[in-house]
Amino acid sequence: MRVRAYRSGDRGGCLEIFDSNVPEFFRPEERRDFRAFLDDPPGPLLVLEGPPGRIVGFGGVADEGDGLGSLCWGMVHRSRHGQGLGRRLLDARLDLMRQDPSFRAARLETIPATAGFFVKMGFSVVSTEPDGYAPGMDRVVLVRDLEP
Repeated sequence: MRVRAYRSGDRGGCLEIFDSNVPEFFRPEERRDFRAFLDDPPGPLLVLEGPPGRIVGFGGVADEGDGLGSLCWGMVHRSRHGQGLGRRLLDARLDLMRQDPSFRAARLETIPATAGFFVKMGFSVVSTEPDGYAPGMDRVVLVRDLEP
Protein backbone atom coordinates (compact mmCIF):
# COMPACT_ATOMS: atom_id res chain seq x y z
CA MET A 1 0.00 0.00 0.00
CA ARG A 2 1.19 3.46 -0.77
CA VAL A 3 -0.28 6.95 -0.53
CA ARG A 4 0.24 9.15 -3.56
CA ALA A 5 -1.19 12.23 -5.23
CA TYR A 6 -4.46 11.82 -7.12
CA ARG A 7 -4.27 11.71 -10.93
CA SER A 8 -7.18 12.21 -13.33
CA GLY A 9 -6.95 8.53 -14.30
CA ASP A 10 -7.92 7.66 -10.70
CA ARG A 11 -11.42 9.14 -11.10
CA GLY A 12 -13.13 5.83 -11.92
CA GLY A 13 -11.53 4.07 -8.96
CA CYS A 14 -12.56 6.88 -6.63
CA LEU A 15 -16.15 6.72 -7.87
CA GLU A 16 -16.10 2.97 -7.27
CA ILE A 17 -15.00 3.60 -3.68
CA PHE A 18 -17.82 6.10 -3.25
CA ASP A 19 -20.38 3.65 -4.66
CA SER A 20 -19.17 0.91 -2.29
CA ASN A 21 -20.07 3.15 0.67
CA VAL A 22 -23.65 3.96 -0.42
CA PRO A 23 -26.08 4.09 1.37
CA GLU A 24 -24.45 3.45 4.75
CA PHE A 25 -22.02 6.38 4.62
CA PHE A 26 -23.14 8.48 1.64
CA ARG A 27 -26.47 9.19 -0.02
CA PRO A 28 -26.74 8.20 -3.71
CA GLU A 29 -27.47 11.80 -4.72
CA GLU A 30 -24.11 12.91 -3.27
CA ARG A 31 -22.32 11.12 -6.14
CA ARG A 32 -22.91 14.15 -8.38
CA ASP A 33 -21.24 16.42 -5.81
CA PHE A 34 -18.33 14.01 -5.43
CA ARG A 35 -17.80 13.89 -9.21
CA ALA A 36 -17.77 17.71 -9.33
CA PHE A 37 -15.27 17.73 -6.45
CA LEU A 38 -12.95 15.38 -8.37
CA ASP A 39 -13.20 17.59 -11.45
CA ASP A 40 -12.41 20.81 -9.59
CA PRO A 41 -10.76 20.06 -6.22
CA PRO A 42 -10.23 22.88 -3.71
CA GLY A 43 -6.82 21.52 -2.73
CA PRO A 44 -4.55 18.48 -2.85
CA LEU A 45 -6.09 15.03 -3.21
CA LEU A 46 -4.50 11.76 -2.12
CA VAL A 47 -5.23 8.15 -2.97
CA LEU A 48 -4.28 4.98 -1.17
CA GLU A 49 -3.10 2.54 -3.79
CA GLY A 50 -3.04 -1.19 -3.18
CA PRO A 51 -1.70 -3.96 -5.36
CA PRO A 52 -1.84 -4.12 -8.31
CA GLY A 53 -2.35 -0.37 -8.64
CA ARG A 54 -5.96 -0.53 -7.45
CA ILE A 55 -7.27 2.56 -5.62
CA VAL A 56 -8.66 1.52 -2.22
CA GLY A 57 -8.83 4.90 -0.44
CA PHE A 58 -9.24 8.56 -1.22
CA GLY A 59 -9.22 11.90 0.60
CA GLY A 60 -8.70 15.59 0.00
CA VAL A 61 -7.48 18.64 1.87
CA ALA A 62 -8.70 22.22 1.49
CA ASP A 63 -7.76 25.57 3.02
CA GLU A 64 -10.65 27.16 4.93
CA GLY A 65 -8.60 30.23 5.91
CA ASP A 66 -7.65 31.49 9.35
CA GLY A 67 -5.27 28.55 9.89
CA LEU A 68 -7.97 25.94 9.41
CA GLY A 69 -7.56 23.03 7.01
CA SER A 70 -10.50 20.90 5.97
CA LEU A 71 -10.47 17.16 5.41
CA CYS A 72 -12.69 16.52 2.38
CA TRP A 73 -14.39 13.36 1.13
CA GLY A 74 -12.24 10.82 2.98
CA MET A 75 -13.22 7.22 2.25
CA VAL A 76 -11.95 3.67 1.99
CA HIS A 77 -13.51 0.98 -0.19
CA ARG A 78 -16.20 -0.79 1.83
CA SER A 79 -14.53 -4.18 1.32
CA ARG A 80 -11.38 -2.81 3.01
CA HIS A 81 -12.95 -1.28 6.15
CA GLY A 82 -11.42 -2.38 9.44
CA GLN A 83 -7.93 -2.92 8.02
CA GLY A 84 -6.29 0.29 9.27
CA LEU A 85 -6.45 2.00 5.88
CA GLY A 86 -8.62 4.87 7.10
CA ARG A 87 -6.01 5.67 9.73
CA ARG A 88 -3.22 5.53 7.17
CA LEU A 89 -5.07 7.87 4.83
CA LEU A 90 -5.96 10.25 7.68
CA ASP A 91 -2.34 10.35 8.86
CA ALA A 92 -1.17 11.16 5.31
CA ARG A 93 -3.66 14.03 5.01
CA LEU A 94 -2.74 15.44 8.43
CA ASP A 95 0.96 15.21 7.48
CA LEU A 96 0.17 17.11 4.29
CA MET A 97 -1.46 19.86 6.37
CA ARG A 98 1.49 19.97 8.76
CA GLN A 99 3.80 20.74 5.83
CA ASP A 100 1.97 24.05 5.40
CA PRO A 101 2.79 26.33 8.36
CA SER A 102 -0.39 28.33 7.79
CA PHE A 103 -2.49 25.39 9.05
CA ARG A 104 -2.97 25.26 12.82
CA ALA A 105 -5.97 22.91 13.00
CA ALA A 106 -7.88 20.35 10.95
CA ARG A 107 -11.67 20.35 10.60
CA LEU A 108 -14.08 17.85 9.11
CA GLU A 109 -17.76 17.13 8.80
CA THR A 110 -19.02 13.55 8.96
CA ILE A 111 -21.85 11.34 10.16
CA PRO A 112 -22.23 9.78 13.63
CA ALA A 113 -21.28 6.34 12.27
CA THR A 114 -17.73 7.55 11.58
CA ALA A 115 -17.34 10.33 14.15
CA GLY A 116 -16.09 7.87 16.79
CA PHE A 117 -13.12 6.95 14.60
CA PHE A 118 -12.07 10.59 14.42
CA VAL A 119 -12.53 11.10 18.17
CA LYS A 120 -10.15 8.14 18.72
CA MET A 121 -7.72 9.93 16.39
CA GLY A 122 -7.65 13.06 18.57
CA PHE A 123 -10.52 15.09 17.11
CA SER A 124 -13.11 16.81 19.31
CA VAL A 125 -16.78 17.15 18.44
CA VAL A 126 -17.67 20.82 18.00
CA SER A 127 -21.31 20.42 17.01
CA THR A 128 -23.94 18.01 15.81
CA GLU A 129 -26.69 19.10 13.44
CA PRO A 130 -29.68 16.74 13.45
CA ASP A 131 -30.65 15.79 9.89
CA GLY A 132 -27.74 17.96 8.66
CA TYR A 133 -27.17 15.86 5.55
CA ALA A 134 -30.62 14.34 5.11
CA PRO A 135 -33.51 13.12 7.26
CA GLY A 136 -31.99 10.68 9.71
CA MET A 137 -28.41 11.55 8.68
CA ASP A 138 -26.91 13.97 11.19
CA ARG A 139 -23.86 16.14 10.47
CA VAL A 140 -21.06 16.07 13.07
CA VAL A 141 -18.34 18.75 12.97
CA LEU A 142 -14.97 17.86 14.50
CA VAL A 143 -11.64 19.68 14.92
CA ARG A 144 -8.11 18.77 15.95
CA ASP A 145 -5.01 20.86 16.55
CA LEU A 146 -2.10 20.09 14.27
CA GLU A 147 0.78 19.40 16.57
CA PRO A 148 4.27 19.56 15.07
